[in-house]
Amino acid sequence: MNRLQPIYDIVEICAKQGLTQAVLCPGSRCAPLTLAFARHPDTTTRTISDERSAAFIAVGIAQQCNRPTILVCTSGSATYNFAPAVAEAYYQQVPLIVFTADRPKEWIDQWDGQTIRQSEIFGGHVKKSFDLPADYEHTDRAWYINRVVNEAINLSQEFPKGPVHINVPLREPLYPLKGEEISFSKSIRVIQRGETIPSLLSEEKESLLKSLKSFTKILIVAGQQAYNNELIRTVEKFSRAHHVTVVGDIISNFHSMKSAIRFADSILGNGSNSVKESLKPDLVITFGKSVISKNLKLFLRTYKPAEHWHIQPSGIVPDTFQSLTRIIYTNPNVFFESLVTEKLTDFATQKKENYTKLWEAEEHRIELSHQTYFKNPSFSELAILKGVIDSLPLRCNLHLSNSMAVRYANMIGLAAQQKGVHVFANRGTSGIDGCTSTAVGNALVSDVPTILITGDMAFFYDRNAFWHNYKMPNLHIVLVNNQGGAIFGMIDGPSNLPESEEYFVTQQKLTAKKLTEEFEIDYILLDTLKKIKNSLQDFFNFEGKIKILEVKSDQATAKDGFDNFKTTIKKGYNG
Repeated sequence: MNRLQPIYDIVEICAKQGLTQAVLCPGSRCAPLTLAFARHPDTTTRTISDERSAAFIAVGIAQQCNRPTILVCTSGSATYNFAPAVAEAYYQQVPLIVFTADRPKEWIDQWDGQTIRQSEIFGGHVKKSFDLPADYEHTDRAWYINRVVNEAINLSQEFPKGPVHINVPLREPLYPLKGEEISFSKSIRVIQRGETIPSLLSEEKESLLKSLKSFTKILIVAGQQAYNNELIRTVEKFSRAHHVTVVGDIISNFHSMKSAIRFADSILGNGSNSVKESLKPDLVITFGKSVISKNLKLFLRTYKPAEHWHIQPSGIVPDTFQSLTRIIYTNPNVFFESLVTEKLTDFATQKKENYTKLWEAEEHRIELSHQTYFKNPSFSELAILKGVIDSLPLRCNLHLSNSMAVRYANMIGLAAQQKGVHVFANRGTSGIDGCTSTAVGNALVSDVPTILITGDMAFFYDRNAFWHNYKMPNLHIVLVNNQGGAIFGMIDGPSNLPESEEYFVTQQKLTAKKLTEEFEIDYILLDTLKKIKNSLQDFFNFEGKIKILEVKSDQATAKDGFDNFKTTIKKGYNG
């Protein structure tokens, strides 16, 4: 047997388990894994030099493929550079299999090059960590490696999905000896996992229906999740049958549901206490992950419902609104489908309808304010992004970076007819560090247009997203460059501090022009009102190359546009 055969066979296990996308980072200690993945006929490999960017690219690939992506790096600090993306994947429930090459255990803390304490390095931000043996002479070692890799792959895909870490100590020589070939064993054991969807027992269904009849103000909150047309249709039927209001911000991908409340953040951020009191729910039903809106979270923490039910197949449930009373362990689609057939016609129906009409009236108020604000063209970030969002292709993947980009998009919203726009955002940890790289990963494996809306801080922080040799003809980027972290001039707290300009806003003078030249990217500059129409037309013309539309703004313009938008919304409430 080849001395490294158990390591080479890791790749065969991955391939047989359907894991065919691998992101490899250059290094020597990881050579056995790198060569095995690169030479396997069923694996698509890409090499990315910056480990931090590579890991976020893997997140984007996994999001799009809905399968775990493989990540490989060498030993030492390279491993630590995976950490931000691993944490994002953990909280966003994206499956990754993270292989980190390592020195044998006896060389840890012995001043050997590129050697750090890698065992369980990602702490609680992975579903599980494994350490493989460094020697394979005994057959039990090969059996152990096979079992661990199978377990890791299966675990990464169990709800909640997430990253799993496999630390791989490797002894020299790391490269094939003269005459030594890399091959894969023909008979490899694969441990298959079955899919199980917990159903509602008849007793639980009866209990839930009885409870539903006792509430007159029911609010469904859809958290961040992938676009799911079947779930949207089922929730819509449930909503009609039980006269229930559904709130879903832009990352919930519920914009195609016509009756969904898209502007809860504006409603709850501007409505009076009496308005909020009228919108207070008796029962909140949640599914999915986080919501963007701080106003929604504060509203539900202040105007607490009598009960809060959360639906998910398994796992720990956060108590985001400080009111959790019931965890329903099933698939959301199963829950709503099981209860949608029971149409309520009791005396409380009118009260239920009144509650939904209150939300609809507030939604309509915000829509009228939008019409007022956007009817007169102005060179503001919000107005330009409104034009971008309204012009999106009927089918595309829309990536939204943190911090202001995702908030702007949520304020503008997507229309029901834009159901082909699928929204992605790194709202697991909500950092700016890998927003571009995640969009790049998506674009590498998707045939549909990928549109990234980002700000200058997130964009330049992640410029190594372009530092590779792979074409992404469908990736187009809108860069709103206001020369710093303008959000800190808009939110309460830092905007009033004398240190704000230097330590929070962090002004910078870069533009994307030089970067586009360096990486041979098409560049469009939008710096005046009269250029908007032609610039957007050019931007949305897909010609087989990456394009960057740089919107040249400044912090004063950004703040004025944001303040004017809020003032317009306020006027809608004050007469």
